[in-house]
Amino acid sequence: MSTWYPWIVLLHLACAIVFVGAVAFEVLVVESLHKRFDTATMQRIEQAVMARVRRFMPVVVVLLFVSGGVLFDIRCDGFACVGSRFGNWLLLKVVLAFAVLGVFVNAMWAMRRGKMNVCRFRHTHRVVLALMVGIVFLAKTMFYL
Repeated sequence: MSTWYPWIVLLHLACAIVFVGAVAFEVLVVESLHKRFDTATMQRIEQAVMARVRRFMPVVVVLLFVSGGVLFDIRCDGFACVGSRFGNWLLLKVVLAFAVLGVFVNAMWAMRRGKMNVCRFRHTHRVVLALMVGIVFLAKTMFYL
């Protein structure tokens, strides 16, 4: 498995960049457009963005979690590292990732049922962005903490 490790890391990082980038775009760019456009126009913009995201984001999320699970297994040898400093930081990162997954699944469920309103849309993306910032922080520092 160690020969595949760099490729799995690359896949994981690419998926994380797409996911975090999409959420950051929603929060930092799309939300700011509400001040410039009327409600009907913004609804059309958000619907167009979400229609595009719905096509590829589920695949990105699945690949992100599968590659993350494989990397966890490689780095932690199952759950052997839990209890060590590194293992505890890694476990916290996994908990945050599953919190993101929970929010993501809840948002997809709300969209399919027509229950995603503007307020829920904004808060969902803000919560996911905050969780993802925590994950990225842990990913870059857990080897040194």
